[in-house]
Amino acid sequence: MCSDLTAQAKIRNAAIAHFARDGFGKTNLRAVAATAGVSPALVIHHFGSKEKLRSACDEHVLGILVRRAGGARPSGMQDLFREYLSNPEEYRLQMRYMLRAIEEDTPAAATFVETLVEESEQVLRAGIADGSMRPSSDVRALAVLTVLNSVATLTMPPSLARALGHEQFGPDVLRRLALPTLELYTHGLFTDDAALKAARAALDDSPQEED
Repeated sequence: MCSDLTAQAKIRNAAIAHFARDGFGKTNLRAVAATAGVSPALVIHHFGSKEKLRSACDEHVLGILVRRAGGARPSGMQDLFREYLSNPEEYRLQMRYMLRAIEEDTPAAATFVETLVEESEQVLRAGIADGSMRPSSDVRALAVLTVLNSVATLTMPPSLARALGHEQFGPDVLRRLALPTLELYTHGLFTDDAALKAARAALDDSPQEED
């Protein structure tokens, strides 16, 4: 049984790498089997089909990334930093996999984003209720924004990393982002509410679309 479980993990990990690099449509089970060092028949034995193999990969990666993404938690950046340092290559592979899922608009991608937004909204509402966070005019939209920031950090492309003087996303980039991120969440950006008032006035004056 242990050897079966080990074979399953090898096949799953090989499939994650292929799906992340080549996409679901272009990946075939023979290539996954070769990477895992097993026969195509064993892949079918454990997973039944490519669709079921992908479902297993989706569930595995989704569980890891939902746990890792800090949402609106104050410790989110610190948690992310620790997780990344524990295994940078594995972390990047899992994020490439989820990026591919987002590009292909898969159910796993939708679940990933929705789960993060729900978790973030709960954290925000709890923080507002206990006074540790400021109230918001739209808590759900704020939750989406915090998730957008977290996902953007996790998926930072090389061009943005280079803007900070680094060739790719890694520990040094996280170090550069950690304090400015918490400064923005803690202190805000503007020194007065002029921009907020102007935006409210513009939104109040603009016609709303009918449902």
